Amino acid sequence: MKPATGIIPVRYNSQRFPGKSLVHILGKPMIERVYENVSTAKLLDRIIVATDDERIAQTSKKIGAEVHMTSPLHNSGTERTAEVALKLSSPIIINIQGDEPLIKGEMIDDLVSALQEESIPMVSLMTKVFNKELIHDPNIVKVVVDKDGFALYFSRSPLPFQAADYFLQHIGIYGYQRNFLLKFTELKSSRLEKAEKLEQLRALENGYKIKMIETQSPTLSVDTPQDIIRLEEFLKKETND
Repeated sequence: MKPATGIIPVRYNSQRFPGKSLVHILGKPMIERVYENVSTAKLLDRIIVATDDERIAQTSKKIGAEVHMTSPLHNSGTERTAEVALKLSSPIIINIQGDEPLIKGEMIDDLVSALQEESIPMVSLMTKVFNKELIHDPNIVKVVVDKDGFALYFSRSPLPFQAADYFLQHIGIYGYQRNFLLKFTELKSSRLEKAEKLEQLRALENGYKIKMIETQSPTLSVDTPQDIIRLEEFLKKETND
């Protein structure tokens, strides 16, 4: 099994929800919940919080996380992840969003396992959604795949146009061959990437494949303060059940 490193890129100045990684969710900062869940992965040799903010760094260190300070000039978490990956020898890098507090270790392990095949440059996660009304929500990214599970396209629009039974929601956690990650961040932003505001389309437009792994686990990314309320309600219900 090739070694893998999990990197959690976190910034303070989120446009829609500044400081969200430090907001408490049922008594714990969100970054702590993310880190604890990532720590349950069996196939990660190392977990690093990558940030440019001292407040996030100090909170992360208190929970025992390894922290790397990064440039404040990055435009994305992928760029922040690549800065740290450049200094590592780990051949596999998992980029774990700091606003995915429901992430589970087995989801990460699935990505690491898929990347043992060196011909696969990049992997990500998807899940079936049977509530077809959600297909119209632009905050839910949809994906369609070929018969082998490789992504054909990602969109914020309904995809496919008429989903008879379910659609596939993309979960924004990525795994990379380290060398491909460094190459990816050197590519120019592409036309479809800019139109959809979806960075992964840059890979597809440049002819690279993204293997999609299906997961049954629910996720809820935190983009607004209202998402914290939804998340706490979900966690309370899960505890009571």
